[in-house]
Amino acid sequence: MNQIPGTRGDRYTTELHKETLRVNGWTFCPVDIMDADGTVMLPVKEGKWFSEMSMGKNLLNYDSFLALTHFKGHTKGGFGGSNKNIGIGCADGRVGKAMIHTTPGSNDMWDIGMEEFMERMTESTKAVADHFGSRITYINVLRNMSVSCDCEGCAALPVVTPNIGITASTDILAADQASVDLVYALKDSDHRDLVERFETRHGLRQLSY
Repeated sequence: MNQIPGTRGDRYTTELHKETLRVNGWTFCPVDIMDADGTVMLPVKEGKWFSEMSMGKNLLNYDSFLALTHFKGHTKGGFGGSNKNIGIGCADGRVGKAMIHTTPGSNDMWDIGMEEFMERMTESTKAVADHFGSRITYINVLRNMSVSCDCEGCAALPVVTPNIGITASTDILAADQASVDLVYALKDSDHRDLVERFETRHGLRQLSY
């Protein structure tokens, strides 16, 4: 997905996004940038923050969804599992991501409180999960886990946690909860940095919400 206005990073436009894919070696298979052809509003059923979320229109071209996620820390989300991968990744870059990150009427894209951010992100995920219903499956890969997100590229902090394995479920909460539980089950010296990232960013609100 293209990035929200103001960031102007290496995925700010579709063409820049394609160049980023090329630089990172994603030229061996077709890649569909979901918002390259516009956006669509998907309903958020019984949402607290949203009644609908702006998504990349190409999402509607598919009748099933496999979420394959590198589980790791995240500077804003605490951790990036299936919930964060879908909620942020499927929201379109110009409207949806701004809806999640920003208080309406504000120009500061990081002015949302931590727990509110987790709830908004989760409601975005819910729009996708509800759309696909039983035709969605979640896989988290728990290896090479840094406290940083993969999107930080070469600026990401070093890997701090031993490789664990893979969690998978047709229930998104089960996949992410199991991933978090497996990190907590490591000895303190192995999980200290990642757990600190979870907790200081209120990332566990992704699970309780």
